[in-house]
Amino acid sequence: MKGSTFSADTLAMARRTAVCLGLCLALSLAARAATTVGSICRVKGEETNTLHGLGLVVGLNGTGDGGDFLPTIRALATAMELMGSPVGTTDEKGKRDFRSELKNAANVALVTVTATVPAGAREGDRIDCVVSSIGAAKSLEGGRLFPTALLGPTPDPQHRVYAFAQGPLQLDDPQMARTGRVHGGCQLVEDFPSCFSKDGKITLVLNESHADFQVAQQVAEVINYEWSFRTSGQSIAKAVDQFNIEVLVPPEYEDHLVSFVSQILRLPMLNQPLGSPKVVINERSGSIVIGGDVEIAPVVITHKNILVEAGATGGARFVPFDPTQQQSARLQALVTALDAIQVPSEDIIDIIKDLHRNGKLHAQLVIE
Repeated sequence: MKGSTFSADTLAMARRTAVCLGLCLALSLAARAATTVGSICRVKGEETNTLHGLGLVVGLNGTGDGGDFLPTIRALATAMELMGSPVGTTDEKGKRDFRSELKNAANVALVTVTATVPAGAREGDRIDCVVSSIGAAKSLEGGRLFPTALLGPTPDPQHRVYAFAQGPLQLDDPQMARTGRVHGGCQLVEDFPSCFSKDGKITLVLNESHADFQVAQQVAEVINYEWSFRTSGQSIAKAVDQFNIEVLVPPEYEDHLVSFVSQILRLPMLNQPLGSPKVVINERSGSIVIGGDVEIAPVVITHKNILVEAGATGGARFVPFDPTQQQSARLQALVTALDAIQVPSEDIIDIIKDLHRNGKLHAQLVIE
């Protein structure tokens, strides 16, 4: 065959390169289109509910509360009486003594039981529940949750029961042996309807990480712009505060709320600056999340054996990083420079805190 030829390896590499470029382009476009109203907001009425109760875990291998923890013994005695097997003897004053009969009950533990119910859950649905020891139990491994009634999220004089929980425990973390989970062990006995419309309006609630007056106003403007063609220019959305945006339901959608909400949540937030600059620090993990536009004022920082000069003109920089042409510098550039010389994350976090404390950090600082 005449002319230039390509080896199989060359062709394979070319194909892989083309695929990689295609993936990069697709991911870039997806990232741009990823921010929608629904990705930064939820609809009020979609809140979860937390049920709670007190119960007993039985079948432990001698790692329970033991006979010296009176609340557990009392709860066990009550449960046995309700099951038709009362224990203990009653003296002449009518006081019952059950401690002697249950003093060796080391396979039982008193626990709290909690379950998070999603909005719209119905009677008969099964969800997970979390079980945590509140007594002297050393471990809940191998135990089984005795049938437990779960009450609502708010105090109720009538003690209304919303669910029952029972089943074998599984430990999420062997190092946290006093807390376990019963998968699908909570069965609802009440409905939890989702009511997201009131007085002809729905309310959008910004996620905590996006809660900002500017973002709330932007969401309202996006909705009004998209719907102005259908409502003859009339505004239907209004930012109430930094968290909430009220949206009027058009008359034609009063009987089609789901369709209306779906269309609102799909609206794109393209080319919209989402809120004021923010820096989020997780001290436990050492992670630092910085908005791309976070700036710091001209400052000289001395921390341990580190000397940093940011945003000033002239002079040598002990920790050099690329300043902007303006007097301010990017925090990301500072962090990158510190990381390049292997400054520990806890020291970087301390420096950022010092910047914020002295008014040199032009952003909101969130410590998790």
